[in-house]
Amino acid sequence: MVSLMFLLAMRTGIFAEERFLGRLLDHWSADAEEFVRGKLPHLLVVAAIAFVLMRLLRLITFHMTRVAERNSATPVHIAQVKTVAGIVRTTGLAIIWLIAGLQILDTLGVNLAPLLASAGIAGIALGLAAQNIVKDVLNGILILIEDQFNVGDTVRLAGLSGVVEAMTLRKTTVRDADGTLYIVPNSQITTVANLSVGYSVATVNVSVDFSANPDQVLELLKGIAMDIRTSEEFREAFIADPQILGVDAIKGSELIFPVVFKTLATKQYAPVREFRRRVRLALEEHHLLPGDPNRVFNTFMDTAGGRGQPTTEAAPGADPTTLKPQDGNPFSGESAS
Repeated sequence: MVSLMFLLAMRTGIFAEERFLGRLLDHWSADAEEFVRGKLPHLLVVAAIAFVLMRLLRLITFHMTRVAERNSATPVHIAQVKTVAGIVRTTGLAIIWLIAGLQILDTLGVNLAPLLASAGIAGIALGLAAQNIVKDVLNGILILIEDQFNVGDTVRLAGLSGVVEAMTLRKTTVRDADGTLYIVPNSQITTVANLSVGYSVATVNVSVDFSANPDQVLELLKGIAMDIRTSEEFREAFIADPQILGVDAIKGSELIFPVVFKTLATKQYAPVREFRRRVRLALEEHHLLPGDPNRVFNTFMDTAGGRGQPTTEAAPGADPTTLKPQDGNPFSGESAS
């Protein structure tokens, strides 16, 4: 009853049918009726389809990741699936939004022909001006196809080292050991060092004093390395026995013994730290001095007679504080009279 009285009041006075505002109200009513009857259902259908497609895309990529985590036996395959799923989700959402936006504009009566023509011209201009973006996308596609690295891999690229946290066709996100997050455009990635593929090799140079028996040191280092190799904590990390290569260099009174560890990718750090700790304790236990390139022997002990061979020592230099001042002109060399 109230709405009917409101409509009757609207049709009187300045909103009468023969008045300007009345005719304008009639046109608005007709347009609103046409919009509700013809265009609004189409917009709702487009929005519903776009929403369903986005939800379906998210479910598919999520299911891909879950299946890979549940059935895959290698972390490398899981990382590959996560990388592909992330790129498919991002690209698919962009395509869905673009198509839905064009459908909505067409339904609202916007002429798309000039818009598409302008977009084509603008695309050419942007393509010329934004060549780096095109290079980013093309390089990102090649990285994905060639499987150069995946999300979760430890890499060195564009002068940076860290773990790949995310990857799209345009950029790669890397977080280093300090927690700093780097965003690297794919066009700047020319050389990739993937530390998470295959295995890792770490070489530890153990330095002992020249007086130590090399054979004794080799046996000591071999025992320590094999103890770590067979321990419960590090057994699964090794893919080969450690190698002790012997005396690699002599520097002053320093003997250098390289010890090589071959482990699973990025698993070498903990065994190496434990090896260094045990070497430190073993040197002290066996009364062996660590090597020092600045330590020089003045004598060698005669093992047969037990006496040291004499050596010639240079005469000590004069103490400059005890020198008498020079008389005369230091520039002309003339003595004072």
